[in-house]
Amino acid sequence: MSTISSISPSQLHGSVKPDNSEAISALQTRFGKQLSTNTTIREQHGHTMTWLANQPPDAVLTVQDKHEVAAAVEICNQYQMPVIAFGIGSSLEGQLNAPYGGLCIDMHAMDAILQVNNEDLTVTVQPGVTREQLNHYLRDTGLFFPIDPGANASIGGMVATRASGTNAVRYGTMKDVVLALEVVTASGDIVRTGTRAKKSAAGYDLTRLMIGSEGTLGIVTEVTLKLFGISECIGSGICHFPTIEDACQAVMLTIQMCLPIARIELLDAMQIKACNQYANLDLTETPTLFVEFHGTEASVAEQAQIFTDIIEEFGGTDFAWDTNEAERKRLWQARHNAYHASSALRPEASALSTDACVPISRLAECVSATAKDIEASGMIGPIVGHVGDGNFHVLLLVDTDNPEEVATANGIISRLASRAIEMDGTCTGEHGIGQGKQKYMQQEHGNALVLMQAIKSALDPKNILNPGKIWPETLTTT
Repeated sequence: MSTISSISPSQLHGSVKPDNSEAISALQTRFGKQLSTNTTIREQHGHTMTWLANQPPDAVLTVQDKHEVAAAVEICNQYQMPVIAFGIGSSLEGQLNAPYGGLCIDMHAMDAILQVNNEDLTVTVQPGVTREQLNHYLRDTGLFFPIDPGANASIGGMVATRASGTNAVRYGTMKDVVLALEVVTASGDIVRTGTRAKKSAAGYDLTRLMIGSEGTLGIVTEVTLKLFGISECIGSGICHFPTIEDACQAVMLTIQMCLPIARIELLDAMQIKACNQYANLDLTETPTLFVEFHGTEASVAEQAQIFTDIIEEFGGTDFAWDTNEAERKRLWQARHNAYHASSALRPEASALSTDACVPISRLAECVSATAKDIEASGMIGPIVGHVGDGNFHVLLLVDTDNPEEVATANGIISRLASRAIEMDGTCTGEHGIGQGKQKYMQQEHGNALVLMQAIKSALDPKNILNPGKIWPETLTTT
C-alpha cells in the first residue's frame, strides 16, 4: 500500500485560517455595498442543515451577473482566497461551510429565465432560478422541468450536487437533463460546456464533469435544461405493506418489469406516523408506497392495473388511486414535508439526514438491514426514499449534547455507507460528499481518486474553489 499526495487544504491554506484582509479590501473596492462582512449574514451563508459546525466565510458577495462572478473569482485567485458559491442553502453535507474562510458568492439574485425554446423542449436559466419558480413560469407552455429533490432548490445548486428526486425513476437526474453550462473557472474565465443539441461526440464531456462537482471545479452561471411535456393524464395513489421487505420487493419487480412508473416513493411506518402528526393525515402506519403514473387516460389505467397485480404478490393492500389534482398535490406535499415532519417527532434534537443508493436488485436487502440497525440502536430514524432508482434516506434525530447518541448515530451512518458500497452502490445518491462523507471516498472509488484529483489540480491549481470539500486528507492505493 502506498500513499498518494492529495491536494490538502491544510497545506495550501495553512492549518490556521488565513488572513484574507487584502483580498476583502480589493473586493470592497470593486463591489462596494454588494459585499458584506456582517457576522449574522456570514453565519447564514455558512449553515449546513446538519449537525456539522457552522464555519462562516469572511465575507458574502451578492452578485447580479456572470461578469461580477468572474471579477470576484479573479480577485480571489490573485490573493489565493477560497471562494464558495451559494444558491438557496439546502445542501445537506456541509458543502457551504468555509473551513478556511474566504468569500461566499451568493447567486440568488441571478434568477432570470433567459430563453424558452418550446419547439426544442429546452430552457436556459441563470443559476439562482429555483425549480418551483421555473415550473411556475412554464405553467402555460405545456412543458415542465421534472427534477424534484423536495426542497425548492436553486438550479445552480442542483447542478453542483447532481440532484435527483421523486421523478428520477422516469425522467432521470440532473446529469440526464442538463444540456449545457456556462461556468466561471478558477482563473475567472467564462467558458461554455456544450450546446442545445441533444447529443454530441465533440471532445470531452465537460458538462457532465461539472455536474456533481460541488463547486470545486467551477461556478455555474448559466444552465440549459431539457424540458418535458406535461402528460395528458396523471394518476397517483398509495398502498400499504406488512413489512419494508415486502414494499421493496414490490418496487424491485415494478422496475424489473419495465413499468414506466413516474414516481415510486417508500415511507416506513415511523415516517408515516410523522406525516400523520405533521400534516393531520390518517394514513395507516405501516410501510407505504406513494406512486404516480403519467400518460394517456388509457395508459395510466393500464399502469395502475399492472401495479395492482404486482403489489398483491407482496401483501400490498388498500391501493387506491385517482386523477384528482388537488388530492395528488396533498399527497405529494406530505411526502415533501418528510424532513420537517420527522424533525417534529423530537423537536429538541438535531436532524441528521443521510442517504445511500444501491442497484435495484439489492434494494430490499439494504433497506431492511438499515431498518434493523436503527431499531437495534433504539434511535428514532425514519426512512424515506426514491426507491425506484435504489435511493433512500434516513433522518436520525440526535441529541448532539449526548456523546453516546452521537457515537451511535455515526455508527449507523458509517455502516449504511459501507453496506451500500459493498453492494456495488454508493454512499450518497443525491446529497453529495461535502464535508460529511469524505471518509467514504477511498472505499468507494479507490485508485480513481487519483484521476479525480488530477482533474482538480489542473482546473484549480491554487485550490481556491470550495476547498476542504469532497477530498479525504490522505489518499491510499494498492
